[in-house]
Amino acid sequence: MKSLVIHPADSSTIFLKNIYSDLKDKTVITGNITKDQLRKHIQDHDRVICCGHGSPAGLFSVGRFPGAYPYIVDDSMVAVLSNKTNSIFIWCYASEFIKKHNLYGFATSMFISQEDEAVYFNFWNLKNLKKLIDESNNGFAEMVAKFINEPVDILYQNVLQEYGMLAKTNPIALFNFKRLYLSQTEPVLFPDKVGEIL
Repeated sequence: MKSLVIHPADSSTIFLKNIYSDLKDKTVITGNITKDQLRKHIQDHDRVICCGHGSPAGLFSVGRFPGAYPYIVDDSMVAVLSNKTNSIFIWCYASEFIKKHNLYGFATSMFISQEDEAVYFNFWNLKNLKKLIDESNNGFAEMVAKFINEPVDILYQNVLQEYGMLAKTNPIALFNFKRLYLSQTEPVLFPDKVGEIL
């Protein structure tokens, strides 16, 4: 399976590189191409893996792609993305983006990966906050990498199981865990059953 990784170069999301670093037969795009060129890359690959910062409207370009501001993946990419299966969308509120456009894949919703985000969501008083965030970030990336060659529904179930174990002792991981999402023909949000797993 030919995988296209879209990961705008950004030091604050460097931990996400671990998700795809060992993946075979991949093309990694970090910037310096146009949206039209990216659209062609998406067409030429079997699946797409998006990593970085974003919003419900798409994946931020963080100034790395000429003429693409503020998003590199947005509504204009939906037509080519809709033909893909097994896609992975990892940015804040990516789940809202794929729900809106009926895309198939594994996604995160709001995902705390930095201290300012943790403070915004009232985790400012946690002892060892940075350590907890790093543990959550690195654990999540390692777990997704472990199952990245599986179909997304299997990847999702396994990440829920393993990240769920970390979520028992790490409140940042628990916050993120509750917001993992799998879009299928009919969307299913398994973390509603968080109590059954934790």
